[in-house]
Amino acid sequence: MPSGDFAPSRYLSNCSSRLQQAQAQQVIQGPADLAVDATGLETDHASRYYIQRKGAPRTRRAGWLKLSLVCHLASHLFAGAVAGQGPSQDSPQFAPLMHQATQQIVCTGLLADAGYDAEHNHRLCREAFGIPTTLIALNKRNTGRKGPKTTYRRQMKQNFAKDRYHQRWQIESAIAQHKRRLGCAVQARSLNAQIREGYLLVITHNLMIRK
Repeated sequence: MPSGDFAPSRYLSNCSSRLQQAQAQQVIQGPADLAVDATGLETDHASRYYIQRKGAPRTRRAGWLKLSLVCHLASHLFAGAVAGQGPSQDSPQFAPLMHQATQQIVCTGLLADAGYDAEHNHRLCREAFGIPTTLIALNKRNTGRKGPKTTYRRQMKQNFAKDRYHQRWQIESAIAQHKRRLGCAVQARSLNAQIREGYLLVITHNLMIRK
């Protein structure tokens, strides 16, 4: 089973089916804003408290499961997911996430933090997926003293809709809800099994939202 950027076909098929059911039940109604973010799930079977008491070095946590997610803000359903090993950069997962989400939902705006700040991410959303608004926080290290030089990043800074961007907290709330209900760790031991479990947790989250 692949552990790279793209989600397995079985997950994609299941995710598509669940979102279609949510639309039929009017959990998802019409075009909507989406948000992208990533989170980590523990893979160590010893509790964090036990590790601290034993004085284990922090490097013990290297190699956790990373879930990159697209959230439908109004319902907290996950419209896309990519599972892999962390730590890693956020931006490489952006394209497969948006491909998944836009196959099912007409996106009116995309919200993301500075981990996804890149002109090619704006261009992908605007030109390939037809998303009219992309609000991706600027990474100061990539901006320069005079501001962004590239077209979409410069346009965004000049017309940044702060009130709309502040709705990004919805995906943080959805991730917190996900962990509160389904836990902060995966039980599988191998990376491939952990990835499968990560996708299963995303599907379970969506099933619980629909109820």
